[in-house]
Amino acid sequence: MSLRVTSAFTASVMSSTFIQHRRVGGNILFAGPIFVREALTTPRRLSHYLLRSGYVACLLVLMYTIRQATIGFQDTKFSGDVAAFSSLVFSVFALLQLTLGMFFATLFTAANIAQEKDRRTLILLLMTDMRSRELALGKLLASLLIVGVLLAASVPVFCVLQLLGGVSWSQILWAEAIIAATTLASGSWGCLVAYWREKTFQTLAISVLGVVLFVAAVEGFIALVSIESTIGYWLGQLSPYRSLFNVMNPLTGLEHGAVQVSALNSVSLLVGLAATLNLYTIVKLRVWNPSQQLRQNVLEDETQPENVTPDATESPVPVGTERKQHRAVWNNPVTWKEIVTRGYGRKIVVIKLAYVLLAALIGYSVITSGTDDTALVLGMISPPAAAFLAIGVISLLLINAQAVTSISTERDDNTLDILLATDLHASEFMTGKIFGALWNTREMIVVPVLLMAAAMTYGASQQLTVENLIYLVVAYFCLSLFAIMLGLHSGLTYDNSRAAIGNSLGTMFFLFIGIFVFMLLLVEARSSFAIQMQSFIVFIGLGSIGLYSSLTHKNPSSALTMAAVMLPFLTFYAITDFLLGGTLGVCFWICVAYGFATIAMLIPSVSDFDVALGRTTNDAG
Repeated sequence: MSLRVTSAFTASVMSSTFIQHRRVGGNILFAGPIFVREALTTPRRLSHYLLRSGYVACLLVLMYTIRQATIGFQDTKFSGDVAAFSSLVFSVFALLQLTLGMFFATLFTAANIAQEKDRRTLILLLMTDMRSRELALGKLLASLLIVGVLLAASVPVFCVLQLLGGVSWSQILWAEAIIAATTLASGSWGCLVAYWREKTFQTLAISVLGVVLFVAAVEGFIALVSIESTIGYWLGQLSPYRSLFNVMNPLTGLEHGAVQVSALNSVSLLVGLAATLNLYTIVKLRVWNPSQQLRQNVLEDETQPENVTPDATESPVPVGTERKQHRAVWNNPVTWKEIVTRGYGRKIVVIKLAYVLLAALIGYSVITSGTDDTALVLGMISPPAAAFLAIGVISLLLINAQAVTSISTERDDNTLDILLATDLHASEFMTGKIFGALWNTREMIVVPVLLMAAAMTYGASQQLTVENLIYLVVAYFCLSLFAIMLGLHSGLTYDNSRAAIGNSLGTMFFLFIGIFVFMLLLVEARSSFAIQMQSFIVFIGLGSIGLYSSLTHKNPSSALTMAAVMLPFLTFYAITDFLLGGTLGVCFWICVAYGFATIAMLIPSVSDFDVALGRTTNDAG
């Protein structure tokens, strides 16, 4: 009864607060008080300004690195050289922003709403007088606020590129419009999934897989019906990357007539897609929430009689009722919970089937495309290797998401403190979580390896041998362990679930983006690698600083500092060795870099578990 009174009191306080917010700014903003609160409180944080300035600074550093990789210290005597450099930087920045916008819009929106569900505060929001429109659009726009601010902060950088030549105003405006529309559509998809599903891992996995499957499905249908047909044309307008490439290269496929840079059809379709997703979310929001399980629990509580004192003479088990057989728990209860129980929901099988379907489509396209390894993707890797990297990156992100949500869910459900109050050792807890993550994501670990084995068996790649496949399996398993341990480390370090998920997945994503951009710059600077070494060191140093701030957020240590310094440099060495045709050296240095980082995160979690959680339970006496 006291819990009901407390919830009712909290709901009434929140209702009055939201009414005041609506009177202040809710009539002006369509999104309602949730977005008003976020817009008013976000500029008060120092991190908001540091993030904006840091993002622009990273773009300028990347511009300098590209300049050193392409031009170097040479004097530019022709304006065409400067224009070509500006066009290259514009293409890299636009593709980078589109990828970052899609990923972080989906992640921030899904994680924000999932945190409300895990902490049971969404029920309180539903008890207020806010409309479904305000709940859906408010959470969506509040989650996209920081992404929109970063996109707006990048506009002056694009304007500087226009002053250098090689880029027109129409290209800049339409590129920004495509990125903004794609970000809105991705965030709308994450909002729909987050209100639909209950479990955090399901929300993150379906959101990420949904975005990837959408892009893959559009490109697949275009390949079937041909881009020259009417259906193929309109499907191409739904592909953000294809539309962005058309804006960046307006002369592609032009036979006659004046050059016209426009992406009106693409932007309109993407905005329409976002509006459709939001409308469906608004209609179904109160149907999905509260969940059916919560409603059933409330009905069971209401049917039970109150203030009934059990009779001591009665039998504890009614006559005719069979006593339930409890399942035997293993020696390590954490491992048993992660592997045997369905703590991540029953729909996890559907997610795995969607992942396997995506991998099968990618594998089929690679096997049937031929055996020509000379046509390198972006001048770096063969098509089978590019397919493996695509499905491998998705797999590692899902593995990392499963690991970090296994800790954040325990914290939000208030079960982490209960586990720590038992006689469970830190080593049992950590090994249970690691084995549980390996078991629950076993398809994400096995399928990419099977994809490369199939490519080797059917002759899709002439350069892939059994020896290289073994190196690939070892390196990929090491990266999988790193992804798991990074997720667990972030879950233990950050008290806020949204911060833990954002830090963990963001670190993984920026590692992949940094490696891709770095490989692209190395390909551009092959003829003058020694001259560009200075800019590469600056690029690697910034990566080390970012990794250091991520790993040592709360509990810095010498091992984590060393891992943050070593990992980018050893990754740089492995990339250069790969581009020079190395195999064993690449596997060795990848295992050294990411294996050491994994151990550096694991040992403090086992030996100083209370310190890692910010607890002071160690008695002095």
